[in-house]
Parts: sequence; structure tokens; C-alpha cells
Amino acid sequence: MDNSPTTLFDSYEQDFRQTIESVRAKLDGDTRDERGEQRKAALRRADMELEEADEMVSQMEIEIQGIPQSIKPQFQTRLRAAKTDLTRFKKLSKDLHSQFSRTELLASPGRVESRLLAGTTTLEDGTRRLQESHRVALETEDQGAEILMNLRAQREQIENARDTLHTADTSIDRAAGTLKKMIRRMKQQRVVTVAIIIVLVLLIAIIIYEKLFG
Repeated sequence: MDNSPTTLFDSYEQDFRQTIESVRAKLDGDTRDERGEQRKAALRRADMELEEADEMVSQMEIEIQGIPQSIKPQFQTRLRAAKTDLTRFKKLSKDLHSQFSRTELLASPGRVESRLLAGTTTLEDGTRRLQESHRVALETEDQGAEILMNLRAQREQIENARDTLHTADTSIDRAAGTLKKMIRRMKQQRVVTVAIIIVLVLLIAIIIYEKLFG
């Protein structure tokens, strides 16, 4: 097994060149002559191979770190060339995708119209949903305001009832005080009446005693 520090770099570079050649064949050759789904499939395959080539370049960047400084510059040059090729074919793939999309649209005006109609329908549906949501929001706001008004009215009723209850409690306290005073006066009057009766009885007894024994 070759243990040279450049072995893996060389291997990744070789795989990269083979992959790039395959991409070149698809983008510069067959793809330009193909139409419809075949062309789309070729572009997809080229994209997949470009992703693989990108991964190979990343591995080359890792391997170059272990190459001795005395020979590293030439490998750095090869790495830059690989990156340049990768960037060029990525741009070419992107341009071909855009060109293919434009060609599809121009070749199928009915499809474009259908897409526009579908987009218009979607926009109208979105507008209707937005209007419905706005209507529901307004109704909810009105209901909320009505609920707040009802709660405020109920609070006022409770406060009025509380004031009335307080007034009734005050009246009851006053009535109770007045009743207690009346009871106390009645007791006092009863004592006075009993005293008067006792005095009268004593006077009558004295008068009778004087008449009988006087």
C-alpha cells in the first residue's frame, strides 16, 4: 500500500476529474439536445454529481494539510483549479436550469395560464379568509364590549345592593336601639308604678289604723 502523504489527495483529485468530466458531458453535450423530462432528469443527475464533486474538493482540502511544505504549493495550485472547475460547472448548471424553466414556460402557455389562474384563485381564497377573519374579529370585539358592559352593570347592581343592605343594617341598628330604650323606660315606669301602689297601700293602711285605734 502506498503510504505517500499525497496518495489520498491524488485519489480524490482523480475521482473529482472523472466526476467533472461526467458533469461536463451532461451539461455541455447531451443535455442541450434533450427535451422535456429527459433534459430535466439529466440536469438532476448533473446536480447530484456536482454535490459529489463538492465533497471530493472538501476531502482534498483536508488532505492537503498533511502534505509537506516543500511540495504543498503545487497541490494548492491543483486544488484551486479543482475549485475553479467546480464553481464554473455549478454556475453552468444553474444557468441551464433557468433556461430550461423559461423554455418550459414559453412552450406551454396554457400551463402558465393555469398557474396564473391557480395563483389568482389562491390569492382570492386568502383574501376571503382574511376578510372572514376580520369579520370574526369584529364580532368578537363587539361581544367582548357587550360582556364588559353587562359586567359593569352587574357590578353597579351589586354595589347598589350592598349600599341598600348597609342602609338596612343601619336602620335595624337604630330600631333595635330605640326598642331597647323603650323597654328600659317601661321597666322604669313599672318600678315607679309599683312604688306608687305600695305608698298608696301604706297610706290607706295608716288611715284605717288611725280610724280604728285612734
